[in-house]
Amino acid sequence: IDAGIALNEGGGGRLDASGKRLLLTIQAGEKHFQNYRLEVTNIGGHSSRPTPNNAIYRLAAGLTRISAYQFPVVTNEATRAFFAAMGPQVGGKMGAAMTAFSRNPTDAKAAATLAADPSHNAILHTTCVATLLEAGHANNALPQRARANINCRIFPGESVEQVRLRLARLVADPEVKVTTLEKRNEVAKPPPLTPEVMEPVKAAAAKLWPGVPVAPVMLAGATDATFLNPVGIPTYG
Repeated sequence: IDAGIALNEGGGGRLDASGKRLLLTIQAGEKHFQNYRLEVTNIGGHSSRPTPNNAIYRLAAGLTRISAYQFPVVTNEATRAFFAAMGPQVGGKMGAAMTAFSRNPTDAKAAATLAADPSHNAILHTTCVATLLEAGHANNALPQRARANINCRIFPGESVEQVRLRLARLVADPEVKVTTLEKRNEVAKPPPLTPEVMEPVKAAAAKLWPGVPVAPVMLAGATDATFLNPVGIPTYG
């Protein structure tokens, strides 16, 4: 494939609780999903003779440190424009926080208000969360292996290896190995929001939903843009 642009899933509308149309979004960028494995191995033994060095305890301690950490807040053109457009539509405390954050992404109070909503928090920064655990092999044996899967959604601009190193520093235990699983493309920069792309979208939207603003959005999930953007095909949803 060698295209000037690609059109993709990922955009959509935003409605309030009554079904009123608030915003039409066009996807312009997305976070990169990446899995990491945390693993501790041990010589094991019998549960009747416990030792201080327990693979499950070491893994659990590392996971607890990761759970207490929040990656720094970052923004790009798409997220700032999304919050700027949504603020006046949403109103109230959350709308005010959206507007304030779009104007000043270093506004910690506004960011904290946005982070209280899981959907908004997801596009404020990289997120990593434990999703799977596997440990031990018998009820009466000391664990010889303990593993956890950490699923991360990486904000564009941060590399897969940077996140792995951050997780390793958080774990702060050389016996907990942190490895990257899938071999994937690196995180791509969001595609440019050029007039050639945005103006036709706005014109079509104005015919269907007069008065409803159009704004870009960055997805917390992943679409085919994960594969197209990194090879130089700007992809919009």
